[in-house]
Amino acid sequence: MKTKKYFVASLLPPILGLALFILLWALLAQTSPNLPDPIKTWHSAVELFSDPFYVKSPNDQGIGWNILASLQRVGIGFGMAALVGIPLGFMIGRFDFLDRMTSPIVSMLKPVSPLAWLPIGLLVFKAASPAAIWVIFISSIWPMVINTAVGVRQLPQDYLNVARVLNLSEWKVFTKILFPATLPYMLTGIRLSIGTAWLVIVAAEMLTGGVGIGFWVWDEWNNLNVEHIIIAIFVVGIVGLLLENMLVMLANRVKY
Repeated sequence: MKTKKYFVASLLPPILGLALFILLWALLAQTSPNLPDPIKTWHSAVELFSDPFYVKSPNDQGIGWNILASLQRVGIGFGMAALVGIPLGFMIGRFDFLDRMTSPIVSMLKPVSPLAWLPIGLLVFKAASPAAIWVIFISSIWPMVINTAVGVRQLPQDYLNVARVLNLSEWKVFTKILFPATLPYMLTGIRLSIGTAWLVIVAAEMLTGGVGIGFWVWDEWNNLNVEHIIIAIFVVGIVGLLLENMLVMLANRVKY
């Protein structure tokens, strides 16, 4: 009985949703001859992932290498953003003068489209891969800065008053009060940032070229291989979902 209830409540809705999606896709493919249907795409995916790590030339590699190259760029850019953005968010939230000083800069730069930063990266770094990492960095830093600063500002003033009465050092205030209280906000910013980073890398690689899932999509478009483009869309979505779920699991394991 419990198994049946679990199936109806948890498994049946996503199964029905996927079935409806595939049905709509198949119907749309019937009306558009250039759009591959689910069966044709599935066979192409089986063939594609039968050898995902082949290397024929620097610009002709399997989809596995392209995914790993994109993940590497995201990891570097996201890591640099975390190293800069989280401490900066703590300082902005902690010190009013720094908050007022950086507020117009953050408000002005945060809405800028990520790809608008790409020419600056190409101009400064003179190479495609560092420019893509730069776009990841500048795009994913803002959620961490803003959410961390908000978390620090939400701390009750009574906590800081007690710390002042006890004459705690700034390091003690940070480790014993600020960091534990701000951790949920900080993790929310990290989740938003990793989603932004993975979203941006595909578009950045389309423009910069080289090895990466974005360049692979663009190359398949030039070859008019629509099946591979659809497969890449699913791959990007699944990898992004896995990255976010990993961070959700990490957040759930942390004791606040």
